[in-house]
Amino acid sequence: MKIVQTFGFFVAIAFLAAAYVLTSELRRREKLGWLAPVQETIVTGKPASLGDMLVSAVIGFIIGFKILGMFGAGTEDLRSYFLSGQGSVIGGILVAAAMAYWKYYTKKKAALPKPKEEKVNVWPHQRVPDFTIMAAVAGLIGAKIFHNLENWGEFVADPWGSLFSASGLTFYGGLIVAAYVIIRYAHKKQINWKHLVDSAAPALMLAYAVGRMGCQFSGDGDWGINNSAYGTNPTGKVEVISEAQYQDVLHRDSAYFTRHFGSLEQVPHKRFEKPASLSFLPDFFFAYSYPHNVVNDGMPLQGCEGEYCNALPVGVYPTPLYEIIVCGLFFIVLMAIRSRVTIPGVIFGIYLILNGIERFFVEKIRVNTKYDIFGFHPTQAEIIATLLVIGGAGLIWYARKTKPVQKTA
Repeated sequence: MKIVQTFGFFVAIAFLAAAYVLTSELRRREKLGWLAPVQETIVTGKPASLGDMLVSAVIGFIIGFKILGMFGAGTEDLRSYFLSGQGSVIGGILVAAAMAYWKYYTKKKAALPKPKEEKVNVWPHQRVPDFTIMAAVAGLIGAKIFHNLENWGEFVADPWGSLFSASGLTFYGGLIVAAYVIIRYAHKKQINWKHLVDSAAPALMLAYAVGRMGCQFSGDGDWGINNSAYGTNPTGKVEVISEAQYQDVLHRDSAYFTRHFGSLEQVPHKRFEKPASLSFLPDFFFAYSYPHNVVNDGMPLQGCEGEYCNALPVGVYPTPLYEIIVCGLFFIVLMAIRSRVTIPGVIFGIYLILNGIERFFVEKIRVNTKYDIFGFHPTQAEIIATLLVIGGAGLIWYARKTKPVQKTA
């Protein structure tokens, strides 16, 4: 049984890396006096309530039902198992009871004859766990919603599969929904939103680069158009082919290409063979067949048996790889300038511009649904990327107009 799914693993790493960078940046701004704590009242010494124990029991049942049930599930697909009704009822009951009792015991041990109220200062960096959970939940929901809106035909054909597949996430959808939820929470907790988004800018850029590693290594379908200079051999490795050979592949696998693009004439492609001056770069930098991809797209691989045994018949531009490199460099740039830019809101404006420009241009070689708007045919990502650049420029203008430069020490 597969315990770790590649895409999910990198998504988790992206959240952890972003949380670390965000915490560090919030701490830096707190030391500079740009962010202040908020005093809150907490009650200590209370025994466990019925609600506390019920919550622990529900969490325990889910854990016991699924985790202990894995040992008797007899499946190689962990994702399908967790989305099914399979599990161990006895295991769920046992873990639920254990966790409910543990909550009762620990609360009783710490209980006081008379619970007392305490005033504590809560700093913005201490709320990063809350931000992370909100970003994970709201971001994944938003990413799924926007992906399914962009690929409406696929969603209508298989709503359940589209909603619960391991792939199919739109970063901008996650960014928009998560940003809305987090900024509302920050306002409620009296955290300056400009400093918060500035602190989040490098973290978001890093998270995007790491998340794209999941796309690249898992092959989640978010790749570029065909590079007609490279075909795929039966083992999944790309090889240089002529234009005539590319046409032969199109006709040989016409059913595949027609299913995806409607007709052979509509298959998007750009021919670009690795130049001699870049011979030190591997072929997969220019074209990749995504063998064993998680969406099972392409043609069967020779000698492979199991769930993930397909590779694309023609090499495609590995756009996730390009974004890993570019966004990794942008992360370094943002980290380098963050201490020099002292007007709150400007760093996030720069982030929006950089991210929008990068995504707009990578869309030129990516496979995506296009819209017909007054004779123009942009993708959803191109539209949002353009709005991000405009929004970033507007935010910089607004920040510079409404806030003077702050002290740096």
